[in-house]
Amino acid sequence: MAVVLKSASEIEKMRRAGSIVREVLELVRALVVPGASTLDLENAAEARIKELGAKPAFKGYHGFPCVLCTSVNQEVVHGIPSAKRILKEGDIVSVDCGAIIDGYFGDAAITVPVGNKIDPVTEKLLRVTESSLQAGIAEVKPGAHLGDIGAAVQKVVEDAGFSVVIDFVGHGIGTKMH
Repeated sequence: MAVVLKSASEIEKMRRAGSIVREVLELVRALVVPGASTLDLENAAEARIKELGAKPAFKGYHGFPCVLCTSVNQEVVHGIPSAKRILKEGDIVSVDCGAIIDGYFGDAAITVPVGNKIDPVTEKLLRVTESSLQAGIAEVKPGAHLGDIGAAVQKVVEDAGFSVVIDFVGHGIGTKMH
């Protein structure tokens, strides 16, 4: 699949969608505390997306029932928020959010530790994934290939003794989710 170059106007619309997602994720980050349910995160995110004049990108997409994907601990992706899923001290939760505004999608995820006491391996995982993100971003430049980004991320992760899940390695966005 070819990369389609965007106009300045299209990039601005994508930036706006991405900014909404960032704002929602920062709101949700503050709500990730011991005793919160993943449904608490969902409800706050849905309300904020609507307040910002956007639409949730995930809800209804191929039947997905929620605004967020909330994956706790060993869950890889696409966790469904639930009132029964209560966050505990030492957990980590990946929160994936998407929003649509002016016909353009924004989509991003964060992983947040729950509370102040996480085990050393989990702490290392969070540091390594942040470093791998920065390595991937460093590869974004004119003339580079998309595969350069993934290779940089994978190298940092594997050099630290972790692995990547190759079945879920990312996707493009624009006027469609994928």
